[in-house]
Amino acid sequence: MTTIDSSSPPLELGQGRLQTLVPIAVIDIGSNSVRQVIYEGLTPAPSVLFNEKVLCGLGRGMVKSNRLNESGVERTFLALKRFRALANQLNVAKTHVIATAAVRDAENGEEFIEAVTRITGCQVEVLTGPMEARYSAMGIQCGFHRPTGIAGDIGGGSLELITVEKELGEGITLPLGGLKLAELSGGSLSVAKKLARAKLKEVSLNWPGIERNFYAIGGTWRSLAKLHIANKNYPLPLVHDYELSATEMMDFCKSIATDDLSKVTGIEAVSRNRRDLLPIGAVVMRETLRALKADRVVMSSVGLREGVLYSMLSPEEQSGDSLLEACQDLSTLRSRNPEHCLELATWTDAAFATLGIEESEDDRRHRTASCYLADIAWRAHPDFRAQQYIGIIGNAGFVGITHEGRAYLAMANYYRYTGLGSKVNPPAIAALASPAVQKKARVLAAMFRVLYLFSATMPGVISKLTLRKDDAGAVILSIPESISGLCGERPNERIRQLGNELGMDVTLEVV
Repeated sequence: MTTIDSSSPPLELGQGRLQTLVPIAVIDIGSNSVRQVIYEGLTPAPSVLFNEKVLCGLGRGMVKSNRLNESGVERTFLALKRFRALANQLNVAKTHVIATAAVRDAENGEEFIEAVTRITGCQVEVLTGPMEARYSAMGIQCGFHRPTGIAGDIGGGSLELITVEKELGEGITLPLGGLKLAELSGGSLSVAKKLARAKLKEVSLNWPGIERNFYAIGGTWRSLAKLHIANKNYPLPLVHDYELSATEMMDFCKSIATDDLSKVTGIEAVSRNRRDLLPIGAVVMRETLRALKADRVVMSSVGLREGVLYSMLSPEEQSGDSLLEACQDLSTLRSRNPEHCLELATWTDAAFATLGIEESEDDRRHRTASCYLADIAWRAHPDFRAQQYIGIIGNAGFVGITHEGRAYLAMANYYRYTGLGSKVNPPAIAALASPAVQKKARVLAAMFRVLYLFSATMPGVISKLTLRKDDAGAVILSIPESISGLCGERPNERIRQLGNELGMDVTLEVV
């Protein structure tokens, strides 16, 4: 881990960048791919400034030669030279170079590391199997809100397994990476299945809690998830936090390992250079779920590299809510007045409590996040703001949120613009939310529709409005005489709509 000195002057940052953050990079030298990810800064919710991968195949042929693939080494060196130039160009303050299974196992690994150090100007951290597992698990801690289960990270050379909860277990590593297993099995999936089953039989991991969630990490398994999403015509084509039962995933993996891939519905969703290892990846997934007796599979788009960043955060920073931090950042970058968005969160918090609307911890997080994001599409034409919200929120690189949570965020802001009448069709993403969650999102949208007419996005207004229940249980919205000029026909209609969503009359009083 070495700081890269840059003599270049600071860049003139656009408003699309957070001025307080300094770019940081991770170079991950894997058995199959070599990748550099440049993040906007060191934060629990890192945004990617630049991401580039080269499939070098360093571990190809190592089963017989025990040496790094010569062609792969040359391609890696060329990629690293470009990565260093890119890092300098983006004024990266620090680059972390990590290497995994192929490099640590190869007899010419030390020679390779010396060359990498010269090219990058950075020390290379060659990860042991347990350390690789630990960083991957930290990536899961960064990417999910209070995860519990077992994480599995499949690479080209190895498979790492580790228990994940507040405290991490001891990681283990198995020679079941896609490239390695393909070579060990001679390309035979039946042999690969026997080898995987034999290795996994030796694994002894206790589930850390009641929930048996298996967090799946790695490019091959992400491709498997993309194919399943496309195959099922799922309404949100997003891999991160895509969940399905272990039984369904095992059945799907069995079909992938036996059917003609070219005829599988949705195969176009998987890049061609990932398809060769897909059947092997399916075999390992199926045998892993079988051996661990998992109940559910949770797909992850984050892992080792994000775990490296997460490991550098203070305990206080690690305990932060990555979803809310990311939404606040987006509010800072795109809303008319971020302070107003914070006021929305405070006001609706009190309003939901007053109205007796029960919320789980996730419900509260999703409501708060919806408030932070309530004004990010204001520059769009009014006719298209609702759809823009669906696109941004449905596909944003948020972590720490379920697909149902994304549906909540999307609906709250979608209905804010489309209205809540009977002729308004719900967005497709609404199908991912329970009726109770859909109802909460509609109520929040109704509150947005009232509050924005009084505040016009300016802070210091809605904090003067109060919602209360009288002794008879009627709901009253109070506004001070000093700003009563804001009352009018349109706000009155929106207040009536709020009452419809709550199933009770809401009246406005001037005090």
